[in-house]
Amino acid sequence: MSAHQAMESVIKKARRLVVKVGSGLVTNAGQGLDHGALTGWAEQIARLHSDGRQIVLVSSGAIAEGMQRLGWARRPHALHKLQAAAAVGQMGMVQVYESCFRSHGLLTSQILLTHEDLADRKRYLNARSTLRTLLDLGVIPVINENDTVAIEEIRFGDNDTLAALVANLIEADALVILTDQKGLYSADPRIDPDAKPIADGVAGDPYLETIAGSTGSAIARGGMLTKILAAKRAARSGADTVIAWGREPDVLLRLAAGERLGTQLLAQQATIAARKQWLADHLQVSGRVTLDAGAVKALVVDGKSLLPVGVCGATGEFERGEVVSCLDESGREIARGLINYSCAETSQILRTPSNQIEAKLGYVDEPELMHRDNLVLL
Repeated sequence: MSAHQAMESVIKKARRLVVKVGSGLVTNAGQGLDHGALTGWAEQIARLHSDGRQIVLVSSGAIAEGMQRLGWARRPHALHKLQAAAAVGQMGMVQVYESCFRSHGLLTSQILLTHEDLADRKRYLNARSTLRTLLDLGVIPVINENDTVAIEEIRFGDNDTLAALVANLIEADALVILTDQKGLYSADPRIDPDAKPIADGVAGDPYLETIAGSTGSAIARGGMLTKILAAKRAARSGADTVIAWGREPDVLLRLAAGERLGTQLLAQQATIAARKQWLADHLQVSGRVTLDAGAVKALVVDGKSLLPVGVCGATGEFERGEVVSCLDESGREIARGLINYSCAETSQILRTPSNQIEAKLGYVDEPELMHRDNLVLL
């Protein structure tokens, strides 16, 4: 770790951020949403946005708000009751966040996800395209797990994991997890008075998992262990993680200014290299496309995306989001990646300039057949 890294927060240079706030912070001692706290984070995020940063907010709180509205003092165990509370509480969350950000002239969007949305490659590409479009439009996406329809087999289980998956999805530079503790300690500070704060670490270090407590609160599901595992997951696509106390005054602004707060867990690989490795580990070919010499040069030499105008053939029965092999005209495989159109659609737009895709298909999902971020050169 360099002296520069040790002195300044990694958030200072991060331009694309995922910020996660937990139930213990967004709720008022479990009694519904803490409007003052949400207003404060919205103001900080608005200032970061005005500085040219792209922010995705992952927020817990729907179930807690629903419990308050329904008059439930204790979190129910029955899944259908949790789903009902989430459905009621999500309305309150959206109302508060929309109002807070609108006061700063910012539009917000609500996105509810389940694990299935990101495990399925077609849904993964759809979610990725939507989020990137919202960020490009200057909108603040507010994401939560879709507790209303999630069942035990497909739920993320905690929003720390969800936030890490979103960081992977949008290739974030960093993940900020705001919690009710001032970072990671050598032991649980609520139990051990001799616990020492840990300022720096490496995401994925097994030692961190051995010292992290796993007990959450009556409202929140995740403990510090889920945050350590989230940092490990976020690092797979090169995102650094900071775990900090959410009620620290101007915590996001101070981190963005370079101040060291909480615990900083660094990814060991650069974003691009880590993402390519992540893709390479998940590749099973469903079909093939043949590229002309110009398209081969664009991919291999220029590092560009694959456009349909440079493709002269397609074989297989692949669908949008599946992994397809890219061959040169001699049949040599040069790359693999996630394709934005099915085999039937690809066959219709061979040799077609991107601005003519809609004319041939009647719609356009993406101007690229494969985005450079979603392909690996072989």
